Amino acid sequence: MTRTTPERPVDIEAMFPELAEYRRTTTRLHPRPGSPGRHESSVAGPFLWPADEPWPMCEAVHEKGHGVRDDEPIPLLAAAQLFTRDVPDLTGPEGRDLLQVFWCPFEVHGPDRAMDVVLKWRRSQDVGDVLTDNPEPVVVGRAECVPNTCVLDPEQVVEHEWPELLSEDVQERIDVWEEELMNAAAEEDAYELTYTGDLSIAPGWKVGGFATWGLTGPARIDCACGAPMRPLLTVTDREWDLGSLPWVPLEDQESIGVRRANIPTGVYVGRGQMRIFTCPIDPTHPHRLNFQ
Repeated sequence: MTRTTPERPVDIEAMFPELAEYRRTTTRLHPRPGSPGRHESSVAGPFLWPADEPWPMCEAVHEKGHGVRDDEPIPLLAAAQLFTRDVPDLTGPEGRDLLQVFWCPFEVHGPDRAMDVVLKWRRSQDVGDVLTDNPEPVVVGRAECVPNTCVLDPEQVVEHEWPELLSEDVQERIDVWEEELMNAAAEEDAYELTYTGDLSIAPGWKVGGFATWGLTGPARIDCACGAPMRPLLTVTDREWDLGSLPWVPLEDQESIGVRRANIPTGVYVGRGQMRIFTCPIDPTHPHRLNFQ
């Protein structure tokens, strides 16, 4: 089913023209339970993987629980497969039209005890004989590290930068405007509209766009080459919450109150949100992770 983000409740650029300088597009992936094919973009679906190419393994020594030694390699999970034809904001190395995202289902890697994520860019037309089934680990750290299989309905929308990264003048004017809205909402017992929750950055799984910084405050994420990195893929635990209702797709409005309707992938990693940052100059440079 097609997912359509409602028009923003107000034209924020008309009110604050400076925000045109802080605009960026993102592609909301809108994952929903389904049965994707290997030639389709998906979360945790079958990968278009060459039969003669080794499957990525987690070879790090870490706690694995019962049944597997801590030093025994395990297959990485097929987390997401994205074709550039489906995702307008997906930009990779020249000539490569397919991104395959893997991760280890244990959050215990390195000193930060974080996820181990592997990115594979490829040319889909180069894949000949295809691997029949995605290899899977025999043990996982938590069920919430294993995505449910989902089809995608990518949709490109416009975002605006996190409020703390706007100019001080614009921040102050937005604060005054929000206070006026808060007072009006209290008098009318109405929904309290906010820039951060309703007008700035889309919730849910998405490619490109801006990053939210509600937990830690803004942090500069730099590539080893010195270039400021940008979000490639945002993985979140939910598609919407009570603080982001104007972002709920039109087709899901009747499901707002339905239990678990907003958590289709079943994923909860880190503190609920994981962002994969890549270098805008060379996407093959090592990526970095950030958790919120």
